[in-house]
Amino acid sequence: MFLKGALAAPTTYNAAAIPSTDHIQALTTITQCRFLNSISVRWRNPAVHCVSSPNRTPVLSVDAGDLVAGSEKDEEESLADRLRLGSLTEEGLSYKEKFIVRSYEVGVNKTATVETIANLLQEVGCNHAQSVGFSTDGFATTPTMRKLHLIWVTARMHIEIYKYPAWSDVVEIETWCQSEGRIGTRRDWILKDFANGEIIGRATSKWVMMNQDSRRLQKVTDDVRDEYLVFCPKTLRLAFPEENNSSLRKISKLEDPSQYYSLGLVPRRADLDMNQHVNNVTYIGWLLESMPQEVIDTHELRSITLDYRRECQRGDVVDSLTSPEPMEDTAAVSDLKGTNGSATTKDGQESCQFLHLLRLSGDGLEINRGRTDWRKKPEK
Repeated sequence: MFLKGALAAPTTYNAAAIPSTDHIQALTTITQCRFLNSISVRWRNPAVHCVSSPNRTPVLSVDAGDLVAGSEKDEEESLADRLRLGSLTEEGLSYKEKFIVRSYEVGVNKTATVETIANLLQEVGCNHAQSVGFSTDGFATTPTMRKLHLIWVTARMHIEIYKYPAWSDVVEIETWCQSEGRIGTRRDWILKDFANGEIIGRATSKWVMMNQDSRRLQKVTDDVRDEYLVFCPKTLRLAFPEENNSSLRKISKLEDPSQYYSLGLVPRRADLDMNQHVNNVTYIGWLLESMPQEVIDTHELRSITLDYRRECQRGDVVDSLTSPEPMEDTAAVSDLKGTNGSATTKDGQESCQFLHLLRLSGDGLEINRGRTDWRKKPEK
């Protein structure tokens, strides 16, 4: 926490002079030192020091300790807040955060994987919820929701990637949420290359409210709506404002026999999230597991849409099914079975689409429906 201003002579304040019940009052008392150029807050010892050094602006360090209503958890959160490269935007109605692509987040193409992108979307969404004071238990719930044992669950996710970031690239992601009907809300994202401001991806999602105990969907009450709408844009803002954009397309159920499949997938312990269910991103990996290798070798994922229909838990066994889907509004569509669904689009680029289904191996119940759209890999 840093404030700038004029400086004063070095002064030491007795901790007893600082109100112990309110951190803001403590800082107000401290800043009677006429606003030093830099203020750093520490949480170790109950003393406050205003220190100057030659050729440098004096620094006021606040050692609040137990005088501030805090704990070790508060200290950790404060440290995370200071180190995290994210914050609410100026109007407070969206949140931006920057991420460096790590070496373990890139795949065989030496660029970030779609799972990496999805994880970053999830991370920035959770951090946005934390920044506005929603719960930190993984549910991003409002006070009324916690009182009524209500949680948000993902109903649909759509991601489009125009350019994959490479190792050490910096990606800036902006996110915001809005109301979506009587039982849900939506969250949108825009991804940019921080180096040049180029939009490299967009995403949108729909969430519905569920009773944590009964696992039944419930309508969003006016009390809950009022709690989160204050943090939402006042006018409709969409990551995909285009009419009839691909995020709105219905996904047809893929019927047996599918052309490609991967059977007997089992959740690992590492696939479970803090809510003891399979993480949303794991479904993406399962869905792609049944893609034909010849497409993986020659194409890269342009977009993915997932409809979540059933929760998956540890101990479930999952089948992944995939078949080509004909391209819409394309006259020159080749025999899909022989060309893995490839078709020549209007701009001359070869692309292909596939339908996907995740189901429980035992009874065949649907877990997830998906659609993927692939483009030719760029030449190196």
